[in-house]
Amino acid sequence: MSGELSLNINIKEPRWDQGTFMGRAQHFFMVTDPRNVLLSSETLEEAKVIVENYRAGIVKPELTEDQLWRAKYVYDSAFHPDTGEKMFVIGRMSAQVPMNMSITGCMLTFYRTTPAVVFWQWVNQSFNAVVNYTNRSGDAPMTVNQLGAAYVSATTGAVVTALGLKSLATRLPPIVSRFVPFAAVAAANCINIPFMRQRELKYGIPVTDENGNRLGESPNAAKQAIMQVVVSRIGMAVPAMAIPPVIMNALEKRAFMKRFPILNAPVQVGLVGLCLVFATPLCCALFPQKSSMSLNGLEADLQERIRQLSPHTTTVFFNKGL
Repeated sequence: MSGELSLNINIKEPRWDQGTFMGRAQHFFMVTDPRNVLLSSETLEEAKVIVENYRAGIVKPELTEDQLWRAKYVYDSAFHPDTGEKMFVIGRMSAQVPMNMSITGCMLTFYRTTPAVVFWQWVNQSFNAVVNYTNRSGDAPMTVNQLGAAYVSATTGAVVTALGLKSLATRLPPIVSRFVPFAAVAAANCINIPFMRQRELKYGIPVTDENGNRLGESPNAAKQAIMQVVVSRIGMAVPAMAIPPVIMNALEKRAFMKRFPILNAPVQVGLVGLCLVFATPLCCALFPQKSSMSLNGLEADLQERIRQLSPHTTTVFFNKGL
């Protein structure tokens, strides 16, 4: 039929060129759109049906290309790219802005006492643990014991790091002490993400050829993936935790803020949210979601298997996670 949508649209890949930063940024502005969190289960399931049917060669009558891409991005925002399972709602990247603006705003507001630091760092690292597990790479499941051990290790290490930095901050000027939450988050990300994805470091993540054919699992690919995610997460925190403290330090000296100190937390949360709306997708875009590495960078035994299985393969690809 002349009006039927072509089956040649490659929705396995993002709509925009992932070889450029701007293409990746456009892609992640769609994936991290906070409005996706509000979508109903019916809308998510409808998007899933459209995407899966299209991949199977079945086109919904009167479906347009824009509707197809919209369904693909709704699907991608809620379903894991490797397992296909629906992700826990607060672990989705579309929940990053509303969740992080609330938690980070409170971390920046309530940083003066040890109990407050411990509580908000624990909340933040618990949230990060959910996000890191939800957005892991690969399709191998973790047992309850493995997940529990990873969570305890990650959150304990992060909170201890935050307390250590807070004790150092007591000897620093007030404006410098405001940056302690950022330093703690940056250090904690270096702990939390590897711990929550430790199974990948031990057993590896799936690597494929350029056509998506699975070639094996590689711990070396997992190391590169996790390193890229750590850099992206720290980058996300920089604007949200570095800019509001400077602004708040100036605002708190103004008469209206002294008269209405209750405004401190809402203003701080609002500033953090404004930063995160842009920082989240732009920092996700620092590296391609479908990352790659040279065949020579893999483990020797895996290199040998791939050379036998696919002699022309020189580069392998993998989902780095988010």
